[in-house]
Amino acid sequence: MRGKKLVIVGIFSLLVILLTIGSISSLAAEKKVYINGIDADFPPFAYIDEKGNPVGFDIDCVNWIAEEMGFEVKHQPISWDTIIPNLTAKKIDFIASGLSITEERKKVIAFTIPYWEIDFVVVAREDSTLNIITALSGKYTLAVSRGCSAQEWVQGNLVKEGIFGEDKFVNCESALMALNDVASGRSDSTIGDDVMLGLAIKGKPLKILGTIKTGETYGYGVRKDDQELKEILDEGIRRLMKSPKWEELKAKWIS
Repeated sequence: MRGKKLVIVGIFSLLVILLTIGSISSLAAEKKVYINGIDADFPPFAYIDEKGNPVGFDIDCVNWIAEEMGFEVKHQPISWDTIIPNLTAKKIDFIASGLSITEERKKVIAFTIPYWEIDFVVVAREDSTLNIITALSGKYTLAVSRGCSAQEWVQGNLVKEGIFGEDKFVNCESALMALNDVASGRSDSTIGDDVMLGLAIKGKPLKILGTIKTGETYGYGVRKDDQELKEILDEGIRRLMKSPKWEELKAKWIS
């Protein structure tokens, strides 16, 4: 009799273990997967390395947040000037890739809490005689990454005011391509985010002419109707910025 009881207890214990394993497997299988749209050419925040892997400050931050908040993430490179239409069309779930929070973009998408503050810098060739005033006077060509907030600033503050003619405004596919346009002599200067351009000109015959204070901040972009994801990302950003990992990632990619 006692032996039968032990067998029954053993079978019951085994069933409990199997059910537990099954529950864990089920939870793992149901883990939500989100697609993060990124600029493939915007170091140090997001870019594709020589092995074809998405890397950068934003990539590492989102990976940490995904693990912390219990979801999986895939990073999908997308042309920057189409990245917001891709988000609204539900081809991606959010954008974490050096995306500035602007009033124009707020009309179309929602943003998480900000996590980084930026200014604009104007860059020219090392042998250039231009300064920040003459570079933006409308007499010289200015290369800008298509779809970036610097382009919005130039359009709103220079083109709209009649200072800058469209014939002097050179649109490029990325900030690095705009920088290369200047380095090669095809454009006289470029304007863009301070961290990105400040690091990108190292070792190149380029210099910063000056800084434009913007008060802009980066945030993750989400669809307006995706409040649940926004709250998950907001909490993830808060936890990350309070953790030692935040300083570690800043030191790794930006400092």
